[in-house]
Amino acid sequence: MSEAPSITTLFLDIGGVLLTNGWDRRARQRAADTFHLDFADMDERHHLTFDIYEEGKLGLDEYLDRVIFHKERPFSKEEFRTFMFNWSKPYNEMLDLVHLIKARHHLRIVAVSNEGRELTRYRIQQFDLSEIIDAFIASSFVHLRKPDLDIFRLALDISQSSPEHVLYIDDRLMFIQVAETLGIQGIHHTSYQETHKQLNEWGLAAS
Repeated sequence: MSEAPSITTLFLDIGGVLLTNGWDRRARQRAADTFHLDFADMDERHHLTFDIYEEGKLGLDEYLDRVIFHKERPFSKEEFRTFMFNWSKPYNEMLDLVHLIKARHHLRIVAVSNEGRELTRYRIQQFDLSEIIDAFIASSFVHLRKPDLDIFRLALDISQSSPEHVLYIDDRLMFIQVAETLGIQGIHHTSYQETHKQLNEWGLAAS
């Protein structure tokens, strides 16, 4: 990798890399258990609705009306929203690592994520993500979802980066493979240790 172009910009997924996934199958299963919901019905309704929520064409209240509150419940929408938001936890080692390499190597950091608007805004504020991330290309903000190539093209335009100078970290291998068709190099995030090692190999040591 010593002959590779220098990296000036880091594209990052949020859920699964910097934070836990916001509203994945595990979270939905826990919600069903906690609130005594029919998980099969909830999951089917989720899959029929979630894409347009992530694309920002549906608000969280409308999503919950379709998936959870299509019938009377013994709990409030606010209680359920609180459960959803509280599911998010930080991966502190990864947050610290990105903070260090950004400062040391003067990198632009761009989040490229599939996530609903309300959850994205909560996570940005709750975990001070704007301290390390320069731009948020969230699906609900730009009305595009990975693996649509246009979301990566938009991230390149907004960051004013050439693909060969971008390194993209995501826990979904398919998304990396799609980005690679534009000339963006990728790291498939499987653990802090492995990503730290690969960043070193790209010349992006933290210290």
